[in-house]
Amino acid sequence: MSVRRPYPAPVGRTAQRLEWPHLPPALRAVIEGHLGTPVARAVSQTSGFTPGFASVLVGQDGTTHFVKAASLKAQRVFAESYREEARKLAGLPLGVPAPRLRWLHDPGGPDDWVVLGIEHVEGRAPVRPWTDADLAVSLDMLATTAARTTPPPGGLALDTFAAELAAWPAHWDYARSTFVLPHGDEAAALAARFAEVVGGDTVVHTDVRDDNILVRPDGTAVLCDWNWPVVGAAWLDSLLLLVGPRGDGLDVERVLAEHPTFAEVSAESVDIVLALVIGYFLKASDDPVPPTSPHLRDHQRWQGDVLWDWLCERRGWETGE
Repeated sequence: MSVRRPYPAPVGRTAQRLEWPHLPPALRAVIEGHLGTPVARAVSQTSGFTPGFASVLVGQDGTTHFVKAASLKAQRVFAESYREEARKLAGLPLGVPAPRLRWLHDPGGPDDWVVLGIEHVEGRAPVRPWTDADLAVSLDMLATTAARTTPPPGGLALDTFAAELAAWPAHWDYARSTFVLPHGDEAAALAARFAEVVGGDTVVHTDVRDDNILVRPDGTAVLCDWNWPVVGAAWLDSLLLLVGPRGDGLDVERVLAEHPTFAEVSAESVDIVLALVIGYFLKASDDPVPPTSPHLRDHQRWQGDVLWDWLCERRGWETGE
């Protein structure tokens, strides 16, 4: 039975982002040129864990836009991830519940900025602690996404889940030597088998959590932040989504038993993927805290602890706590 673990980060206020006045005047002029109107108001989006610019911009003509930007000189990693996000958004098929890319500013010089104009979606993040209603809407959205991206569009040119995460089982070497995990050896052995169970012909977002989901007023949801998709099994995103709800106290075992997405997924396959992700989160949570993302390690440790509790419950192991 899931027991709620208090979430250690300030929900919706985890990011330290550039804001509209921080952008160079010339870049603000470029953005306003794309918008077709001067910016009257800018509302920074403070969820997530990256420092790039991400704001809802309201024009003087009353139109609303969502814009992301990062400097190739000062924020290269994030600028390159935004560039990839633009490529992947442009390649998603129609009908995928995701915001559409409206325009891209990417001159390509080493001192330039990558700027994305993305469809503004009127909506809210799922409530934290998670509710059954928001979880159901999000699972429906992921089922639609999987159906619309199987097989993957050829133009996306994505790696497989197994190839992209090939190094993750090795994180258990660190986790076993650092944390008190009575069944760490068994968990590491499970994680080492992950390539056996993650294959498939579906686009997998890989970063599904509450701050990347918007629930619209009509009760449907969309999936944002398409930086890291891969190709793999259709159920992977839905399983990864359950981490937050599990930590917030929802009965996710009931979801596994009843939701059509998991109808043909074995219990062993679920445990293998949980073990894989636990190793990553425990290792990452012990890395230095990035100065631009002070809550990231707390978030990662919370997810690792939630997953470890869940895996131990499923396998009948003591947790070591």
